Amino acid sequence: MAHIMRLKLFVRPIALVLLSLPANGQFVEDWQARVSATQAEQPHWITPLITVTPRLEQEFRFDTFREQMSTAGDLINVGGGKGLELIPERRVEIILAAPPPYLIHNNPRLQDGFGDETFLLKYRLLSGNEERGKYIVTVFLAGSLATGSYKNGAAAAVVTPTIAAGKGFGRFDMQSTLGVGLPVDGVNAIGHAVAWNTAFQYQVRRFFWPEFEVNSTFFESGTNDGKKQTFLTPSLVIGRIPLHNRLGLTLGTGIQIAVTRFHTFNHNLIFTARLPF
Repeated sequence: MAHIMRLKLFVRPIALVLLSLPANGQFVEDWQARVSATQAEQPHWITPLITVTPRLEQEFRFDTFREQMSTAGDLINVGGGKGLELIPERRVEIILAAPPPYLIHNNPRLQDGFGDETFLLKYRLLSGNEERGKYIVTVFLAGSLATGSYKNGAAAAVVTPTIAAGKGFGRFDMQSTLGVGLPVDGVNAIGHAVAWNTAFQYQVRRFFWPEFEVNSTFFESGTNDGKKQTFLTPSLVIGRIPLHNRLGLTLGTGIQIAVTRFHTFNHNLIFTARLPF
């Protein structure tokens, strides 16, 4: 019951905003025209499975993970910290985890529950579409709030500034991000996590995007000070399949495989479903 109440409290403000939109649809038409114009200025790659794309995207996204934990049992993450992605201005995107991820532990010593609330703000600095060089540079500001139930989250809020870039060569493209987590409290225990993710993609025909990602985290201070973990992630993303007007469908799957001796999980099987609009 407590989880249901938390979900209602989070969703209610979003519902109120949507209900307050003008009934004549002019607001929506202006918004979508602005989205189309800003997306026309950037490459039209697909969003990778794990690496956050430097492109600006507008969609609803739902991911599911199944991780083999280094402690005991498997962890199922329902939602994956994804959710609603919107482009309110020409160079700006906001992402809200709505609702936050729900964590299911196959371990009797751990309690299932919601994870932390997260958000992400993107600002695109430079970009060129397929006729203008196929490149993009974007800065992110991500954040998480320590709202997880039953210790299903961090001990304190974390702010993560990130730089992201991408470059395309014909049907091939590379997208990469580099960010550092800055806890607002409890630095000695949490430490700083430097995350470096890179996705290599190749477009096969219209909808098929096989890719290979390298996902690394370097730990400074905290309980994992000096350690690092790296995963290799083969995956396939299929999309964007047109459904109706701007609405589309994108599906993807892949698996993270640990290649370093230290790793907090392994063989992370990932599924993603997205409705770009």
